[in-house]
Amino acid sequence: MTPSEACEWIETHGVVPVIRTRTLECARRAVEALHAGGITVFEITLTVPNALGLIQSLTREYRGNALVGAGTVLSTEDAERCIEAGAQFIVCPGSDPAIVALARAQGRAVMPGALTPTEVLGAWNSGAHMVKLFPCSALGGPAYLQALRGPFPHIKLMPTGGVDATTAAAYIRAGARALGVGGKLVDQVALDAGQDELLTERAEALLAAVVDARAKPSGTPPPSGT
Repeated sequence: MTPSEACEWIETHGVVPVIRTRTLECARRAVEALHAGGITVFEITLTVPNALGLIQSLTREYRGNALVGAGTVLSTEDAERCIEAGAQFIVCPGSDPAIVALARAQGRAVMPGALTPTEVLGAWNSGAHMVKLFPCSALGGPAYLQALRGPFPHIKLMPTGGVDATTAAAYIRAGARALGVGGKLVDQVALDAGQDELLTERAEALLAAVVDARAKPSGTPPPSGT
């Protein structure tokens, strides 16, 4: 899959869950529960024990049915190992031009993190395929995203932080190309309690919110009686 195809997949499906769990078993269960709820993109963070092994196995298992990438990539060495394991996209919490250059050279989509206008522009100009706006909720959430879209309508932004089924529509209508979703979807407490079905239910609700928001352009009045 080319970087363009990977980005198209991510934009089409709209939700990128950040798989960050205390154990490898929980991470795999989270992927299975979310996939049952319709999620087809998975960002496996390198903080998960044996994350590279999980990326490798999931890439084989879900080939053609889901896109598996690596998150919390902090160095070119990390990026190289992730790509060798089969990661189809690379996500970073910050922006490192060297990681972007490596991912592009290896034919992988890359999404560095940024927050301020200067950082967003720098990340995009370094060659990012999409910019992870993190932590977006800290600076106003959808309103901040919409403000950035004014001077940067050409930059593909993926807000992460504070995204769930109740805020998804506002982010989409503010111009998000996709949504990065962490602990509000990949719930460690629910996993510890064996309540994997809660992740499935939240995945379904989140995807429904994205579909609904995309179907109703910004400014569409609410139904009568609401």
